[in-house]
Amino acid sequence: MLEQCTAWPEEFARRYREQDYWANITLHDMLADSIRAAPERTALVRGERRFSYAQLGEAIDRLARSLIDLGFRPRDRVVFQLPNSIEFVIALFALLRIGVIPVLALPAHRRAEIFHFVAHAEAVGYFVPDFWRGYDYRKLAADISAGAPSLRRVLVLGEPDTNQISLTDLLAGHGSRDTSRLGDFSPSPDEVALMLLSGGTTGLPKMIPRTHNDYVYNCRQSGTIAGFNADTVFLALLPMAHNYTLGCPGVLGALAWGGTAVIAPDASIETVSRLIEAERVSVISATVPLIVNWLNAKSPQHCDFSSLRVLMNGGAKLAPELRRRVERQFGCAFQESYGTGEGLLNMTRLDDPAEIRFTSSGRPISPADEIRIVDENSNDVADGEAGELICRGPYTIRGYYKAPEKTRAAFTDDGFYRMGDVVRRVDGNLYVEGRLKDIINRGGEKISCEEVENHILSHPKVRNACLVAMPDPMFGEKACAFVIPVDGATLDLDEINSFLLSREIAKFKLPERLRLVREFPISPAGKILRRELRRLVSDEIAPARA
Repeated sequence: MLEQCTAWPEEFARRYREQDYWANITLHDMLADSIRAAPERTALVRGERRFSYAQLGEAIDRLARSLIDLGFRPRDRVVFQLPNSIEFVIALFALLRIGVIPVLALPAHRRAEIFHFVAHAEAVGYFVPDFWRGYDYRKLAADISAGAPSLRRVLVLGEPDTNQISLTDLLAGHGSRDTSRLGDFSPSPDEVALMLLSGGTTGLPKMIPRTHNDYVYNCRQSGTIAGFNADTVFLALLPMAHNYTLGCPGVLGALAWGGTAVIAPDASIETVSRLIEAERVSVISATVPLIVNWLNAKSPQHCDFSSLRVLMNGGAKLAPELRRRVERQFGCAFQESYGTGEGLLNMTRLDDPAEIRFTSSGRPISPADEIRIVDENSNDVADGEAGELICRGPYTIRGYYKAPEKTRAAFTDDGFYRMGDVVRRVDGNLYVEGRLKDIINRGGEKISCEEVENHILSHPKVRNACLVAMPDPMFGEKACAFVIPVDGATLDLDEINSFLLSREIAKFKLPERLRLVREFPISPAGKILRRELRRLVSDEIAPARA
């Protein structure tokens, strides 16, 4: 393991190997298995470009040799900020091939985050595009380089600036095909393969060290639950640097099973519909905002969706009514995915009864996942009662990178990770009630934001809803509902609350302020930024409070 990363205790590591949860191979070995099995099969598609498994393997080896020539060595860290592309996959696997550890930044990250990542990881390299969506990353890289003594190389996909290296030229290189040197740089399966970023709502993201052993299992096992095989055609829409799209099962899951990953240029219903028909897409991983938009958009006429087998949702819970609409409208199975970059992943099964598929957040993907649901005193609660979810297992980390205080706060003494989610467990299935911090405390009465949101979503004039806390001098907090109405609809607070009362919910749960909006602020990972909504309503009521 990398220094300042917490390893699994040896008794657990031995058990995971003996019971075949850990295959003792690297992520590159996992891909190499698929390359050997079907070298001519299509691995990646982006627009008119298509890469077979053989071409992908050759491109990875070629770039890996160039990176060695540039001085990159095992256990070096690099900040990796490429947008979704075939080059993303090649560069990622080239780094994994030689044991260099990518810190997977999102394209939306800017100076504050990137400088923190470079400094915290003591990164020696930084991978960026030249431009993406109108932003010049070369200038950002130059700014970061000026203040980061560890940073030796900036590699640019596209046209580099002064003192920067063209990643495009390296990818197009036609040097020696000798791969013998690469074996000298192969990492151990127990080594850290990559670092994901925590999805916290406050502060700068923490770095999540994922080993080859645990992430290979993560990709393969989640692919098993999603029914992946060599015929799978996976559509990548969200940032591939995000755990959900990368390996749950995502792009890596498709490649692990010998399938095809299609990389979309955008997530509009027009683009998605076109790619489903043209590429015979069978699986899509999406989020609540995307699914809501698709369900309410006018789909292009005469599109053939017959290949679509699974539409998966992750990041936040999709309301039962919308899950039913997915299956009716798109003619596929709905699959809920609930997990964390730190490890634990839960999924509904494709053969679950409708009641489970439409209401639950699934159950753990691994028989070795250890789940506890505890109260505020860390005592286990009875099945059916709500409590905080804590977990440990063969792909759930034991600590953050170089963050001992945050590790102590997030993990129990015996290695359970505190998810920070309030859940119930019924017959083995988990039901997410919300984040601990997404519970509104109205004078001692607790309001589950997701519960009220699900009721509001049933209103025929509502397209999407989000409930957040707003400060109140008497009660501490009250509920404010942000609502996106259907096109042309008018709504007021009285109408919403009359509707909620008709559904027989407690009066203290009623929102006491309503804000109609055209859209919600969305994170790069596709989640609603509740903190932005809380800040907005707090600023609005500040004059009245004063």
